[in-house]
Amino acid sequence: MSIGRVNQAQRLEDQGFSGLGTVHYNLIEPALVEASLTRGESRLGQGGTILVSTGKHTGRSPKDKFVVRTPSVEPHIWWENNAPMAPEHFDVLEADMRAHMEGREYFVQDLYAGADPAHRLDVRVVTELAWHALFIRHLLRRPARDELDRFTPDFTIVNCPSFKADPARHGCRSETVIALNFDKKKILIGGSAYAGENKKSVFTLLNYLLPEKGVMPMHCSANHAPGNPVDTAVFFGLSGTGKTTLSADPGRVLIGDDEHGWSERGTFNFEGGCYAKTISLSAEAEPEIYATTQKFATVIENMVYDEDTLALDFEDDSLTANMRCAYPLDYISNASDTALGGHPKNIIMLTCDAFGVLPPIARLTPAQAMYHFLSGFTSKVAGTERGVTEPEPTFSTCFGAPFMPRRPEVYGNLLREKIAKHGATCWLVNTGWTGGAYGEGSRMPIRATRALLSAALDGSLAEAEFRKDANFGFDVPVSVPGVAAILLDPRRTWNDHAAYDTQAKKLVEMFAANFAQYTAHIDEDVRAAALG
Repeated sequence: MSIGRVNQAQRLEDQGFSGLGTVHYNLIEPALVEASLTRGESRLGQGGTILVSTGKHTGRSPKDKFVVRTPSVEPHIWWENNAPMAPEHFDVLEADMRAHMEGREYFVQDLYAGADPAHRLDVRVVTELAWHALFIRHLLRRPARDELDRFTPDFTIVNCPSFKADPARHGCRSETVIALNFDKKKILIGGSAYAGENKKSVFTLLNYLLPEKGVMPMHCSANHAPGNPVDTAVFFGLSGTGKTTLSADPGRVLIGDDEHGWSERGTFNFEGGCYAKTISLSAEAEPEIYATTQKFATVIENMVYDEDTLALDFEDDSLTANMRCAYPLDYISNASDTALGGHPKNIIMLTCDAFGVLPPIARLTPAQAMYHFLSGFTSKVAGTERGVTEPEPTFSTCFGAPFMPRRPEVYGNLLREKIAKHGATCWLVNTGWTGGAYGEGSRMPIRATRALLSAALDGSLAEAEFRKDANFGFDVPVSVPGVAAILLDPRRTWNDHAAYDTQAKKLVEMFAANFAQYTAHIDEDVRAAALG
């Protein structure tokens, strides 16, 4: 039995899914909230939120993600970064999953990935959990009701947390599996209730498909000046660098907080919502994001709460430090109505340097921008993971290696070409430590970071006096109004200058060792940038 609006749209039966129980097509938010509560998947929270737990999987399972190795994709996949699955194993997995699905209740959401109609992907997401349907309805973009009547998916994602994969039968690693088959235009997810797998599977699809169209997929946030989409800025950054916080500037219009494309027409958000970390979230520091945690249908994932009052505990990470909330973009008051912007005027690459070496801001040449984009540097600090007792470098190419099916140079070259064509100015911003490494120095003052970003975005920083950094060769401003001059020279902030020099040499060597994997595939000027 099918419930919901389908009309002329393709049904699951037309896609080979037979014998299913009740199938709910394109239920809206109140119906999905009701279903998740009725089915015992969630608890109703303050303001009409739903409180959910994802069980043992509280984050993505990158080691359980596979790309089906077919002849059409074989030459294009970065196999060192993407585990292969044989086509015959995928076929068995699909047959077994379909058999598992027979007689069960499912929720279908037909959605768009991409705010630009010229480059969007029509995605059908089939979920076993009602709250997963609500989650992806927030995170992707909702077609108009009449558009659903003729919806035919480009790709279909099937997510069955109750299905357990068999490594021997399915050619995978464990009971958890995420299998992408670009030829069959299907993604199968089993053995994990973590909703982020749905979101990042779509991002992986776009990262494979869009470069062929000359569109640069970006793991970044983006905003633009009020009334002036031409003045667009994008913020690349790994987790913990401030990507969401710094782009959520009340003085600018938010295009999106995580995934965007850069086409011949400008910047566009892939998504229709946000998936924000909530650990240590406060009304004082991030009032708009905090407010979403008490708004109707926001999905509150893996947070500890008071059993009687349902008050959320933003500091208790006993379930996971990766606690999150998912909500539609229009819950943020300064969000763009169109989710479209111009060609980026400024590109900001965020890093959290726990070694205390990098300056709070530096201007990059196009070659240096490609170097730091391919490097994707940030750092772990003591206490974030078991066994981490001192800062450890983390290099995630293109600021999103787990979601990159193609070789890094594909994305790096696309970025470089677009920077050259549209004249974007590139900045490296360190939101990490100053005055010493983690444990000795202090965190970069957020007020200084905001002042530097404001100066970069309004163009005044370009007029400042710059010096060349002795370690990395990029330009660093000597003085900026509202920012202590000593902060702009990291070496001066250390009490022991010799210790700074030792630490800086060590970090440069870490960068060089990581970048060695790319040197055979890049131009001479980028190799020169790697030498500082």
